[in-house]
Amino acid sequence: MKHLITLFRILVGALFIFSGLIKLNDPVGFAFKLEEYFSPAVFDISFLMPLALAISIIIVIAEVLLGLALLLGYKTKLTLWLLLGMIVFFTFLTFYSAYFNKVTDCGCFGDAIKLTPWESFTKDVILLVMILILWRGRQWITPILEGRKRTWIMGIALALCAWFAYHVYNHLPSIDFRAYKVGVNIVEGMGIPEDAPKAIYEYAWKFDINGEEKVIVTQGDYPQVDGEFIDVETTEIQKGYEPPIHDFTIEQSGNDQASILLKEPKLAMIIAYDLSQSESAGFSKLPEVIKKAEGAGFKVIAMSASSEEQAAALSARYSLTVPFYFTDATTLKTIIRSNPGVVLLKDGTIVQKEHYNDLDNLQFD
Repeated sequence: MKHLITLFRILVGALFIFSGLIKLNDPVGFAFKLEEYFSPAVFDISFLMPLALAISIIIVIAEVLLGLALLLGYKTKLTLWLLLGMIVFFTFLTFYSAYFNKVTDCGCFGDAIKLTPWESFTKDVILLVMILILWRGRQWITPILEGRKRTWIMGIALALCAWFAYHVYNHLPSIDFRAYKVGVNIVEGMGIPEDAPKAIYEYAWKFDINGEEKVIVTQGDYPQVDGEFIDVETTEIQKGYEPPIHDFTIEQSGNDQASILLKEPKLAMIIAYDLSQSESAGFSKLPEVIKKAEGAGFKVIAMSASSEEQAAALSARYSLTVPFYFTDATTLKTIIRSNPGVVLLKDGTIVQKEHYNDLDNLQFD
């Protein structure tokens, strides 16, 4: 039992630290995930949406500190209670997501490791069992350092986590795990290989045969049945290949211009997913950015999910002389965690991304 407790202590502690650090690298992304849970379509607790970022940072820092506390043997009883409460909460969320097909990516490991809802739920159940066993054998969780040293380590870890969260929020994630990271060619990212696996669907055909209702299952062909057709239910039993980049459009007046714009030798994209929530400090810097970009031969466009009226009002307010295009808000949030932010492309390949606080770092060459 003692050896099992030691093993579980290491596994649970390391996993909580890893999961927390991955999300701490991108707290804005985890906040977007929380907003999905808070939305009317899921739990309908919209009053929490303005607090999503703060809640995101608190949760991920707590994950790191609880994992570290378990490894150090720091305040063991309190640590186990908090770990148990957190994993019960996560298990509920992942079960809800899986069973009701809501928020199909829980964001447990950010964008670094993608898990299906049922995989996430299974992972949380395993962690729940391990934490319960740790609680049962807590007498074998012994401190590995003297008390004051453990307290100092926890304090330093809290300070470092807080600083790192502040840093990535005011700049960009230190490591970009998303499909739109620097070096990615967007056109190639949207491509589907010829030998890519295709989705397989199962069709449950319902017929009235001599007054009796019967169901015949096929994988596409209409069954040869001497009866009256009633209904058919379609189920995807095997997912097909999904390219890393999908649903990417750059629309203007209802027409998708992405295929044309991505062929530009030099393209600068000013991205602001929601103009009503954009930082004015970022837009005040853009006229100078636009001037430098155009002087270096870049075609400059702005992309947002907001209305044309909002775009026109903002352009007039900040003297922006570039055309606005419409792109889905989720896509824009994925491309860059800054509102606004700037992305530079050459022949469709992303060569630089900058937060509005770092626009001076843009290199137009």
